Amino acid sequence: MSTYKTLILDDEPISRRITKNFLSQIDNYEVVGEAADAKVGFAEVMKQDVDLLFLDIEMPEISGLDFLRSLAKPPKVIIISAHRQYAIEGFDLNVVDYLLKPVAIDRFKLALQKFEEQVEQKKEIQHFKDDYLFIRSERKHYKIDFKSITYIESQGDYLIIKNNKGDSWKTKETIGGIADRLPHYFLRIHRSFIVNMDHVTALNREVVEIEKEMLPVSKSFRESVLQFFEKGNG
Repeated sequence: MSTYKTLILDDEPISRRITKNFLSQIDNYEVVGEAADAKVGFAEVMKQDVDLLFLDIEMPEISGLDFLRSLAKPPKVIIISAHRQYAIEGFDLNVVDYLLKPVAIDRFKLALQKFEEQVEQKKEIQHFKDDYLFIRSERKHYKIDFKSITYIESQGDYLIIKNNKGDSWKTKETIGGIADRLPHYFLRIHRSFIVNMDHVTALNREVVEIEKEMLPVSKSFRESVLQFFEKGNG
């Protein structure tokens, strides 16, 4: 049985204690860190592999949703919040589940079950589709070699996928949804762009250069992009 590494980001100490208490009752979950604000949370996410993040919404300085948007390669996320009005926005960011405080342990376990199902589904997809992205575009189904993809751009309700041969495909999917199906060498650099780091030839704090195109790096993703590039994508 896999042991999942978890991080708790919540500015309320009692909420963090409850989450840790729930997790202590389940064998295959390990709490590897906790934080009361986004700055410390970001450092925790960057220094270690985290499988599952428990995330509050309303926190000092940076909200949980803005924190999630700032992560170039976010882990799976379960939101735990006292505010139901952010649920749609949370699911748009591809979170596993949205729990309302106070959380009952049975509901908490159901969220973990959803997480584990998503992990297993991803493993099955990767087993059969390690080398290709399968999409539907203009009433046809396409099989695209991951390594040939240079970048993916979000345009409204659609994504534009481009490769190193100058081909492009338009498909109806969210950028958060497709990010979960991409190999580790793809990185979110902007709310509208995911790039294949193997095709990046140069970057600075503002842009990345890829196949002679300049793509913007947003402020919220800048730190994680620079760290990813500095330590390599392996």
